[in-house]
Amino acid sequence: MSCNLHTRRFLKMQGLGNDFVIFDARERELSLSDDAVRHIASRRRGVGCDQLIIMRAAEDADIFMEIRNADGSRVGACGNATRCVGRLMLDETGKSSVSIRTDAGLLSAKRAGSGISVNMGPARLEWSEIPLARQMDTVKADFTLGPLSNPVCVNMGNPHAVFFVPDVDAVDLETYGPQIETDPLFPERVNVSIAHIRDGIIRQRVWERGAGITEACGSGACAGAVAAARLGLAGRKSTVQLDGGPLEIEWLEDGTVQMTGSATLAFEGELSL
Repeated sequence: MSCNLHTRRFLKMQGLGNDFVIFDARERELSLSDDAVRHIASRRRGVGCDQLIIMRAAEDADIFMEIRNADGSRVGACGNATRCVGRLMLDETGKSSVSIRTDAGLLSAKRAGSGISVNMGPARLEWSEIPLARQMDTVKADFTLGPLSNPVCVNMGNPHAVFFVPDVDAVDLETYGPQIETDPLFPERVNVSIAHIRDGIIRQRVWERGAGITEACGSGACAGAVAAARLGLAGRKSTVQLDGGPLEIEWLEDGTVQMTGSATLAFEGELSL
């Protein structure tokens, strides 16, 4: 598909319903304002997406992945987007494994059956690494709002607070999510998850920082699996069932977290910018 000087080709991809608009800026520079990102991400006025991704050249990796939330803010990690970009680079290079540089660090992706498996890097567990506004135990953080209390806090390249509840469908995440995201305890804001465990499967819903409720959150699933293991509710290998489908998560002995799931191309097109 050809593009003139005023248009840019994009790909629309999704992982379990968590969807992305992806631009390739390796040969043609692209800079987008927060307003431009919000317009493209709008489901009424633009293409519509949870996150916008810009692929850039990297000296120490196969690709650099810039991640922008639907509100225009830049973030360090997005697991579902990493699988999608990983699939693109595996297809393009023909390699068995590719490296992806992000603001949060260097990640790797490989094929796993019909899906893509990504090492999301280390789970960071110290209060200062989340970060939290004050020192506390991150296994049972000192925080309560309505029916939600004592979250397990994990940083997976971005901050997460995971609340275990009797029934995730009984919690009004749309009300509590934005309040917790912007609470002063979380100086960089926070992704909010509610989870319960049934028949050995972690059922989880996520309010994403800067995006709202999404059908799936890869880094959130990693955080949920790590949180369950820290509480002794699960082992180091879990299935996390999100609204959009399942992810297989393993907290490896080296402290990093491996995530496996689908990465699907929905369509491609051109945008006037």
